[in-house]
Amino acid sequence: MHSRMKSGMRPDFIRESPRASAPRWLCVSLHDVAPATWPFCRNVLAAVREVADIPLTLLVVPAYHGECSAQPEFEQAISQQRLAGHELALHGYFHADPHRPSDIVDWVRRRIYTAGEGEFCALSEDEARERLTLGSRWFAANGWTPMAGFVAPAWLLGAGAWRALRGQHGLQYTSTLTTLIALPEGHAIRAPCLTYSVRSAWRRPTSIVWNTLLARATQSSQILRLGLHPFDAESGPVRRSWQRLLKRALRDRTPVTKAECVRQWRLQATHLVHRQRPQAFSRSPNF
Repeated sequence: MHSRMKSGMRPDFIRESPRASAPRWLCVSLHDVAPATWPFCRNVLAAVREVADIPLTLLVVPAYHGECSAQPEFEQAISQQRLAGHELALHGYFHADPHRPSDIVDWVRRRIYTAGEGEFCALSEDEARERLTLGSRWFAANGWTPMAGFVAPAWLLGAGAWRALRGQHGLQYTSTLTTLIALPEGHAIRAPCLTYSVRSAWRRPTSIVWNTLLARATQSSQILRLGLHPFDAESGPVRRSWQRLLKRALRDRTPVTKAECVRQWRLQATHLVHRQRPQAFSRSPNF
């Protein structure tokens, strides 16, 4: 099933063509990687290795909550992670959203759901482009190239950010909570994400129940994502919960970075087009 989004700045949704022999992928990412969170990020990486030694996508923030990440010790640590086989992707710039919400719905989304971290939700196109450019330059200065992906904090991209992304050369993907979006085509590929909220005591058990149910509901999806955050290894019940889901997913899924997943998807899509060009591939992307 596919549909065209009404706004000219939103991506097309592409019809999946599942087959019995189709590969099944698992993308595990670690969000909010920055000097302030790095000690906790190391705990998450260690907890992942307790289950399996797999490649992750590390979502790195250039100036997390205003603290510059261009610190030699941190940059060296991140470079070592890249050499170990993990992908590095740009994750916002400040990871903070100081703009005033426009209405009650916007307030709930940007102050309750995201705790004021949906940085790219309300930026103008010029503001978003400037932060994307600065982040890309920081990556290049450290030799973290090519930079294939950008993921907005809280997966929230406003109209200005979408337009800015469209003009970014070299980016292969971005993502939302439910999709991977191949760039520059703008095709959105179904890729549900299991993710936990540990900010308060009531959120932790709720997240465990929710993700257990969501994992069952998304078993048939060709691509499954697990989005981890720096404090997801600090709570024993939460850590054990996502470790169980990770172990279960690895039984019949191949772990890949987001960049590799999109690359494999392109190969599969090209193969399908050559066999029989479906309508979903013949349309120009609405992005």
